[in-house]
Amino acid sequence: MDLLNAGVSKEDILKQTKSVVGVVDVSIEVSPGEIFVVMGLSGSGKSTLIRCINRLYEPTAGTILIDDVNVTQADRTELRNIRRSKVSMVFQHFALFPHKSVYENVEYGLKVQNVSEEERRDRSEEALQLIGLGGWGDYKPESLSGGMQQRVGLARALASGSEVLLMDEAFSALDPLIKREMQDELLNIHDKLGRTIIFITHDLNEALKLGDRTAIMRDGSVEQIGNARQIIDTPSSEYIHDFVRDVDRGRVLTLNAVIRQNRTLDAREFSIDAALSLLNSSEEDLCCLVTKDGKPERCLSSEAVQMAADAGVVDYMDIGMPVQVAPVSTLLQQALTPASEGHCVVALNRLGELVGHADPTDILGALTVADYTEAKSAIAGPG
Repeated sequence: MDLLNAGVSKEDILKQTKSVVGVVDVSIEVSPGEIFVVMGLSGSGKSTLIRCINRLYEPTAGTILIDDVNVTQADRTELRNIRRSKVSMVFQHFALFPHKSVYENVEYGLKVQNVSEEERRDRSEEALQLIGLGGWGDYKPESLSGGMQQRVGLARALASGSEVLLMDEAFSALDPLIKREMQDELLNIHDKLGRTIIFITHDLNEALKLGDRTAIMRDGSVEQIGNARQIIDTPSSEYIHDFVRDVDRGRVLTLNAVIRQNRTLDAREFSIDAALSLLNSSEEDLCCLVTKDGKPERCLSSEAVQMAADAGVVDYMDIGMPVQVAPVSTLLQQALTPASEGHCVVALNRLGELVGHADPTDILGALTVADYTEAKSAIAGPG
């Protein structure tokens, strides 16, 4: 530590002390309910970092807090309780008990918590139903495919009721098609349960798809933290720039990277004054007009509404942009067609709730390297 604090390199510390500096000077904060991805190549320190969170590895220095609980100061009893009730882990190679049934594997964390047998079975069945393995409880892991075994590992973590899920390269051993299915399944579960997830991967596409934010590590340090759009558009170093320069933006960025804050106006209450009041109440210059049952009807921009006011137009169907509804996970490449036709794309989460909207300039601008204002001025049409 003295050498490290003096600025000596990892390589020189290894030569002098035969000690490996796995993680150095990492400071991150993960919000409740966030999917936070730690991405890096082999040897970057990402797996070491996640194992420090639940002290599978003892950190040499620093502090780890889960809410107000100081994990680094916890004694053995406290640490055991943290691992049982606050933090669950899903491993790359499943880590299932081969001699136990699927039910017994899923129930294991509950059993060590001394949960009653009846409640254990109910919660394990609920978790298996959630991840699509209802009816498989009595089978042994050897009867299941690799993707199904990983689902069992995920069900075990979910059944425990832990606030935080640590997922260490959880999908990297799966075939590409199964991997995509598991990624979608994880996002679906996250929408339903809202657990805090820290996900480790070496796959940039996976990181940008899953993460609300991503930390990219190199040689034990964090090079950059940001959402997918920030990392691709504003790389903080030459290393990050080289990492993302060949990324196909349309196949990596989703609507989630470009949607604006969800601002809605009930169509029954529409008036020019009401629309202008809503649009002028914040920096956002776009809102969505919805019917009485919440169905998006039109998107209105402050510019279009003001022009309508000046021209004496009062029917919102003559003012706003038509809408195209799409899942928030829709790739921008798939949203390109409605955007190029002048549609405002309204994004829904997996529960069918409206979470935001993007006008054509948001989508087309994100697909190019051009400055956002240049993209906006290049697109004609209402709003």
